[in-house]
Amino acid sequence: MTHIAVLGSTNMDLVAFVAKAPQRGETVTGREFRTIPGGKGANQAAAAARAGATVSMIGAVGNDAAGTRLRETLEHSGVDTDFLRTVEGPSGTAHIVVDDEGGNSIVVIPGANGTVDHLSPGDEGLIASADTLLLQLEIPLAAVVAGAAAAHQHGVRTILTPSPVQPLPPELLAATDLLVPNQYEAITLTGRTDPREAATALLELVPRAVVTLGATGCLYVSRDAEPLVVPAPRVEAVDTTGAGDTFTGALAVALAEEKPVREALSWAAAAASLSVERAGASASMPYRPEIDARFTA
Repeated sequence: MTHIAVLGSTNMDLVAFVAKAPQRGETVTGREFRTIPGGKGANQAAAAARAGATVSMIGAVGNDAAGTRLRETLEHSGVDTDFLRTVEGPSGTAHIVVDDEGGNSIVVIPGANGTVDHLSPGDEGLIASADTLLLQLEIPLAAVVAGAAAAHQHGVRTILTPSPVQPLPPELLAATDLLVPNQYEAITLTGRTDPREAATALLELVPRAVVTLGATGCLYVSRDAEPLVVPAPRVEAVDTTGAGDTFTGALAVALAEEKPVREALSWAAAAASLSVERAGASASMPYRPEIDARFTA
């Protein structure tokens, strides 16, 4: 079984469901509110574990009720939390508005995630023992750079989700094997408004990239292969929160299992399509038998 390490965030998602998201200065009435464990790091960890990998989570939660629930939720999905430390103060939160079309807008408050600004004792050894390291940008950049450098030094594949999008330092790019931005992030990083042009421009930064295009699918580019466009299954979206993390977690598993790139992308797209049919982030992520069934359907 493949081993995936995740260095990243854990957040409690505070989700409001509305018919239409409010504009600036506008107040709207929602129909439902839910508290759902999430965070891009935890989401990708849960997605990879449910997709069939052995997964270890590196990060931090607060010493509050949210922290306890976040840890328990990861463990319930099969994620090892021995390297998820508990610190004084509140856990991270994400304040999410989901509209009737399944779209969302998110405000993240780092909380305990802000303390993850370096690798703690044992973290590098854990990363070195993994097949793949998953990274995002919801923890301090210094830790992301340190984690990527450690993975690169030990020959571990590094997959980076550049969210929330921000300028990426050269030392992080140099240690990134695969960049997985969404369309908005790819355009922001490159300044190109066309997704295909943006994807191609990313190859000036990293050797390979996958630009996710929502319901359209994804675009894969590589310095040593022709571009691939992989469509997504057609589904009725309920909530797109966590879909990108589901895709990335499943993709990491598929690549670690040495599936051909097109098959790996299609399998990950099948996982993401299942997640958008359900509400929530970690709660919506499918298990491997579900992914296999949709992939072969």
